[in-house]
Amino acid sequence: MHFMTALKAAWQQRDSLLCVGLDPDPDRFPAHLQGRPDAIFEFCRQVVDATADLVCCFKPQIAYFAARRAEDQLEALIEHIHARHPGTPVVLDAKRGDIGSTAEQYAVEAFERFKADAITVNPYMGRDSVDPYLTYPDKGVILLCRTSNPGGSDLQFLEVGGIKLYEHVARLVAQDWNASGNCGLVVGATFPAEIARVRELTGDMPLLVPGIGAQGGDIAATVAAGRTADGCGLMINSSRAILYAGKGEDFAAAARQAALDTRAAINAHR
Repeated sequence: MHFMTALKAAWQQRDSLLCVGLDPDPDRFPAHLQGRPDAIFEFCRQVVDATADLVCCFKPQIAYFAARRAEDQLEALIEHIHARHPGTPVVLDAKRGDIGSTAEQYAVEAFERFKADAITVNPYMGRDSVDPYLTYPDKGVILLCRTSNPGGSDLQFLEVGGIKLYEHVARLVAQDWNASGNCGLVVGATFPAEIARVRELTGDMPLLVPGIGAQGGDIAATVAAGRTADGCGLMINSSRAILYAGKGEDFAAAARQAALDTRAAINAHR
């Protein structure tokens, strides 16, 4: 299924703009999982199974798996999501950005090895560094635009031909790179004015919005700035606030309650 088709179906059928980020940190796992060789998979699996009906997508961050030599557990997790929760898109948060021949291998890694439905990509090496991902027309390619970290302004707010660099990226992706209709953009919840500007420049293009929860982004401002006319168009990510809502054996139930609360808070402003 095309990533965008699956995403739109999830928005409607699950009444949700919530994306749960999967950033597993074994140091924060409950005691009964500590020391298990499959702890990363098991922790994430339980969170996934507890929240899948509440989300529009999941977003595993590859660094949290690779740092622990747990890429095999990431493969198993994505396979589990597809098998147990069909139609739930998986966005591999890898922020890849390299020359074309290397990007080809990263695309194979994301879409053929891990079988992700979408990947985050850094566009700042230009079109040829993005093309290898775009050759998979059914997969989502979500490009960094206006990121949630404070240092993002160091480059993204530079003037380029009378507009900010992030605005140039948004316009370029929307007008020139999105021929297959499979592109999206990353815009941080900590900058609602920029979310609104990106929405203005890109029409109904999906926006992946990190920065609520632990990073302090405002849900009401995010939704008001970024929703489309039908009240969709956003993947609003929350990671730590949901993953670590509980500390004991009931952590998955606590994650579900946090996801329910977050989805309700988002929907209150749609």
